[in-house]
Amino acid sequence: MSIEIVNPLAQAYADVVTSDEDALLQKINDYTNKNHLKAHMLSGKVQGQFLSFISKLIHPKFVLDIGTFTGYSALCLAKGLCEDGQLHTIELRESDANTAQKFFNESIQQKKIHLHIGDATQIIPELPFVWDLVFIDADKTGYIEYYELIVPNLSSKGLIIVDNVLFHGQVLENPLKGKNAKAVDAFNKHVAQDSRTEKVLLPFRDGLLLIKKKEL
Repeated sequence: MSIEIVNPLAQAYADVVTSDEDALLQKINDYTNKNHLKAHMLSGKVQGQFLSFISKLIHPKFVLDIGTFTGYSALCLAKGLCEDGQLHTIELRESDANTAQKFFNESIQQKKIHLHIGDATQIIPELPFVWDLVFIDADKTGYIEYYELIVPNLSSKGLIIVDNVLFHGQVLENPLKGKNAKAVDAFNKHVAQDSRTEKVLLPFRDGLLLIKKKEL
């Protein structure tokens, strides 16, 4: 069972008001919806523009994207990279990573984007960077471990954005059903109880959780 969190009419209205995608993002959007069995996993126009907006505001040097999929979110997050910035994106599925790389090769930011294929829990510790912007949109059972790997290496101005924290409204059910809904609920509660960070949950699309370190 899924609960409609945002009114479909409101979503459609937001799509009209929100700035248009650039040509490459539109290309990825069209390709994914036509060719991928899990096209619903794509960030899409409104969420993608939100990611781009945040990136442009933060002007990050180091960005981490966990869950590349077909490359849409990574290209959105790369929009605000500073001149010597780097974006590192991690994808477990080789087929999706290969698709994403083809699109990255068409981007003016291609030299700043570094694609890693494999288990994020193994790759993240090998990346020696302090992160200014992080987007988590991968397997839900791994969310807590990703979070714990990232927080110690989050910059003072850094922001973590976590997708699907309402998980189709299933976190609102009682009792919780399914491993993903249970994992997301456990993650949300874990973050809520963490004294190191400040956080706000936005009931937008499938739920976005924004997290930053507390100011000392």
